[in-house]
Amino acid sequence: MKTAALGPEQRATALARMAERELDVLVVGGGVVGAGTALDAVTRGLTTGLVEARDWASGTSSRSSKLIHGGLRYLEMLDFGLVREALKERGLLLERLAPHLVRPVPFLYPLQHRGWERFYAGSGVALYDVMATSSGHGRGLPHHRHLSRRHALRVAPCLKKEALVGALQYYDAQVDDARFVATLVRTAARYGALAANRARVTEFLREGERVVGVRVKDLEEDGSYEIRAKQVVNATGVWTDDTQAMIAERGHLHVRASKGIHLVVPKDRIHSTTGLILRTEKSVLFVIPWGRHWIVGTTDTAWDLDKAHPAASSADIDYLLEHVNSVLAVPLTRDDVEGVYAGLRPLLAGESDATSKLSREHTVAHPVPGLVVVAGGKYTTYRVMAKDAVDATVHGLDRRVAPCCTEEVRLAGAEGYHALWNARAGLAARFGLHQARVEHLLGRYGSLTEEVLELIAADPRLGEPLPAADDYLKAEIVYASSHEGARHLEDVLTRRTRISIETFDRGTRSARECAELMAPVLGWTADQVEREVEHYQKRVEAERESQLQPDDQTADAARLGAPDTVPL
Repeated sequence: MKTAALGPEQRATALARMAERELDVLVVGGGVVGAGTALDAVTRGLTTGLVEARDWASGTSSRSSKLIHGGLRYLEMLDFGLVREALKERGLLLERLAPHLVRPVPFLYPLQHRGWERFYAGSGVALYDVMATSSGHGRGLPHHRHLSRRHALRVAPCLKKEALVGALQYYDAQVDDARFVATLVRTAARYGALAANRARVTEFLREGERVVGVRVKDLEEDGSYEIRAKQVVNATGVWTDDTQAMIAERGHLHVRASKGIHLVVPKDRIHSTTGLILRTEKSVLFVIPWGRHWIVGTTDTAWDLDKAHPAASSADIDYLLEHVNSVLAVPLTRDDVEGVYAGLRPLLAGESDATSKLSREHTVAHPVPGLVVVAGGKYTTYRVMAKDAVDATVHGLDRRVAPCCTEEVRLAGAEGYHALWNARAGLAARFGLHQARVEHLLGRYGSLTEEVLELIAADPRLGEPLPAADDYLKAEIVYASSHEGARHLEDVLTRRTRISIETFDRGTRSARECAELMAPVLGWTADQVEREVEHYQKRVEAERESQLQPDDQTADAARLGAPDTVPL
């Protein structure tokens, strides 16, 4: 499949073309739901635009637990419909839509009570497997199994003997959430969608009551565009209430933000061959394998401060360490933490004061003519949310529109992935790389790996690893700028790669080299390289300072000590 690049020239062309003629659908918001909505709309034959104020997936969609899952704990809440829907989507992603990006991951659930708990939890996990299989897309994962304490400790030697009497092991799936969104955008662009990040909506255009488009400020070139569309979709997640307020009418949907934080620790600090899932007094805690690292999370607390940069406080970090250490034979300390990230879940507001009890289901509304709002939901069910949003826009169009076909649309990099995986040894020999390097690339780009390898063929120096972050090749930094829409150093270090959370220096030692690799692609001067590096260093300093603060208010104030945007 011919792929679409999201480089500087394509971005400029997309903005200009969106302003030239009226679109059928304009999507506002470049997270997983907005990107999915753009893909759904364009594959139905609709002229489609997508704009994002910051970077693709820069909000919630890059700061999740990185799981594609049915939501095992929702079974306990008797939310069978949500679980069934999510399990179907999990299967589609694993088997058909994105097998290069979504992969199985095992979890161990330690049992602490004899008899009843094994029956109770085992029944839930068994139902989970049955629902997955009955969806028609659940046969790719092993079924759960019951383990004795001795067997569980062989699988996960990190656990205290007294922390369990036995265990259950089951499978879910995981994804690099930000990379998935960038791939969704590229796939939509491949089918003709016009996409531009760093393009902030400043106003909704109205004709009487009807929304007929938006005014967009180009944050890179300091220009302004008027983009008209028959239907506008507001898919802005935790910013839903803010964007609804721009139409000067009371919105039909209200979203509350719930903060979840995660810690990243080195692989050798937790001796286990499986992930862990633990109960807490409020929710569940995951210990998730992540390459040469573990992700430990998450929390679930109300957040009403800065939405762009939610801050993790010292209390948040202590909470996670305390709960995970309750079962670990060798406890984790602050010194073991490589990275910390915080994200906000967009929850539909309800009567409950506890965000952990608010709905993970989604809603689509038509608050005024010409505007559709989609909110709530789970990352795993983004495709269903997108389908429902586009179905709602179709009612406002004056022609017949094809039904949703995204169940069959493979994401960029999926086509030919398995064949390339089978040929990975030959690829490695051909390009002079270790086979493990090629496997790393295939797990991030799928069949698009060939485009990355072409960069190395043209300049063999790009086949070298970054000295301070040797999981990544220099070619990946160039490719992020030329093909994946990265506009700034932060985009590369925090979302196109995960260097910002996978190294103890938080990416500061890689910053200058990465900026210099990006400079020729993006046309940066030496002064701009300096500004990019300085901005990133200030961001890291502010995040470190926020993580020393005792509560949300002081952590938020510390995080806001760094500027939001890079001066041009």
